Amino acid sequence: MRVLAAMSGGVDSSVAALLLQRQGHDVVGVFMRNGVAGAPAQARSCCSASDAHDAALVADRLGIPFYSVDYGPEFGALMDHFAAEYRRGRTPNPCVLCNQQLKFGRLFSLADDLGAEIVATGHYARAAAGELRAAHDAGKDQSYYLFGIARQALCRTAFPLGELDKAQVRALAAAAALPTAEKPESMEICFVTSGDYRDVVRARGGGGRPGRFVDRQGRELGRHDGVHGFTVGQRRGLPALGSPHYVAAIDPGTGDVTLVPRDQLGASTALVQAVNWLVEPPQPGEAVPAHVKVRARSVPVPATLLRGTAGEVRIEFAAPVAAVTPGQAAVFYRGDLVLGGGWLDG
Repeated sequence: MRVLAAMSGGVDSSVAALLLQRQGHDVVGVFMRNGVAGAPAQARSCCSASDAHDAALVADRLGIPFYSVDYGPEFGALMDHFAAEYRRGRTPNPCVLCNQQLKFGRLFSLADDLGAEIVATGHYARAAAGELRAAHDAGKDQSYYLFGIARQALCRTAFPLGELDKAQVRALAAAAALPTAEKPESMEICFVTSGDYRDVVRARGGGGRPGRFVDRQGRELGRHDGVHGFTVGQRRGLPALGSPHYVAAIDPGTGDVTLVPRDQLGASTALVQAVNWLVEPPQPGEAVPAHVKVRARSVPVPATLLRGTAGEVRIEFAAPVAAVTPGQAAVFYRGDLVLGGGWLDG
């Protein structure tokens, strides 16, 4: 088949393209330009000019066609959403939205234009028989970031690294003399070139409302310069109160940031909006046992899902979960099968 391989200039997407070619597919590489000028602080990010160069070198090494496509306006919309969420006292996850709207949104349109049947990436996950499953290597699994893929698109999606671990991927890259074999992993948000996400927020509409640090009873504990500088569960950058305190809630209307000791940070329930189901969705009111991840690197915890009449899902955790953060994704699992997910709303 003809396969459109998203190539970020890293070792993972490089090896994904290599494996697809070895399987006999007609591979076309594409790099997604975000329209943001790079900087030294962005060295561990992706989508920079040097990443585009590396992706082109890999494509040349493999002898496959390669395109660099400008998605600057689309990335600009993601950045606007990112800044707006922080001003609302929420903590966005732009990588999930990028996968949902661009890598598994716009790239399918590009695949159609190029006559490609499949879109492939270097994510550590597995797609088979129209299902999304966690990667074989639990330590590298990225299925959390992929819950937003349209269910019907899974039949046109490939993750060649799903059965591999990182050491195997690097060994394959080295054996094939790929120029990205020893390249460090991308760890930062691609459009945060300064290393401080607050610069993006200020540049795209200004910061959030300044206000007070308060305790649960509303007593003032200090002042801050804007709610955009905080996220639920945060400890750094808070007033010295004699014992460790954490952000428990953010009110963008008043500017109040509520601080609590760690033992008061747990939540027994959470509400999830804009849910995307990758299996047949339950009926309203139906209770579904599942395991839930509320952040990318967290361990899935047992919970019950209750679907509401408007499509929202109420999560009832088996035990309180610390720092359930509005704006982040909650992803539902049954074993290694991804049932779906949505956005935490409190």
